[in-house]
Amino acid sequence: MSGTQSANDIRDMLLDSAGLSLDRLPMLHVIFDRMTTSCAEHLRHMAASPMYYSLSGLESGRVSEILEMYEANAVAGIFHAPEWDSHILIGFDRDFIYTMVEVLFGSDGSEAPVEEARGFSTIELRMAQTLFEQVAKALQASFALVADTKFKLERIETRMDFAVIGRRNNQAIAAKFLLQALNRGGEMFVVIPQSVLNPMRKVLSRVVSSESSGRDPRWMKQIATEVKKTEVTLKAVLEERFLSLGEIADLKVGDVIELQATPRSRVKLEGNQQGLFWCNIGQSDGTYVLKVDEHIDQEKEFLDDVLPR
Repeated sequence: MSGTQSANDIRDMLLDSAGLSLDRLPMLHVIFDRMTTSCAEHLRHMAASPMYYSLSGLESGRVSEILEMYEANAVAGIFHAPEWDSHILIGFDRDFIYTMVEVLFGSDGSEAPVEEARGFSTIELRMAQTLFEQVAKALQASFALVADTKFKLERIETRMDFAVIGRRNNQAIAAKFLLQALNRGGEMFVVIPQSVLNPMRKVLSRVVSSESSGRDPRWMKQIATEVKKTEVTLKAVLEERFLSLGEIADLKVGDVIELQATPRSRVKLEGNQQGLFWCNIGQSDGTYVLKVDEHIDQEKEFLDDVLPR
């Protein structure tokens, strides 16, 4: 082993034990600020009442210490990041869940806030799962500034003892976000193991220069022109059928899967896993064609996913 490699290994061991200095990682603040803006924009289109999302702070500590304060008071989503060969955690505290339910289901804030310390209902957990997936997309897009990875939701936990993303005494960083709506609010938190961030220390320590306030109209026009040339893959979905793992395992060549769709059923046109339009299907010159019928209401689609079928 060379002297340089040995020195690097010793430095990494010291960093692992001491914890990262967040003051020396300014890009982390940039990443989570971008995530905050993305989450706020998405929620703004889903709710009639004004909602405010803000990054309340970053802190470091051991995983057990970070999660201890949320025990019996939060729901956590465990995500696998395959490119990092690790897991991260996104969580909502009880007040966040209760506030989101009231906002998304049209409350005007006149009712007293729910303060009951009970188990989360099925609707609340389904809403949390949908929000977890949206937040993970925002985090993935924000982290693309320094590293590309996907976050795949593996499971949801309501007991922090079971919210395992590594050893409980491992060092991690936690980003905390404040949601405010209807004169109440709640907290969302993101926990990332320090071992994931260590290899990115150099890029995370970069200082982002301030953006120029002036805009060149010719440059803006050129950007708009090039963006419009971007190719987008569209997918037409006639029907989605849900099968159990056992039913799929029993399928054999020649089996017939019955669908409820008919030639008059509307087809969902999707782009980047986002529903865009409802269409009617037809034929022209021997090929199938789609006629755009209606723009998909994202808020209605969200509620349909949350409410039990």
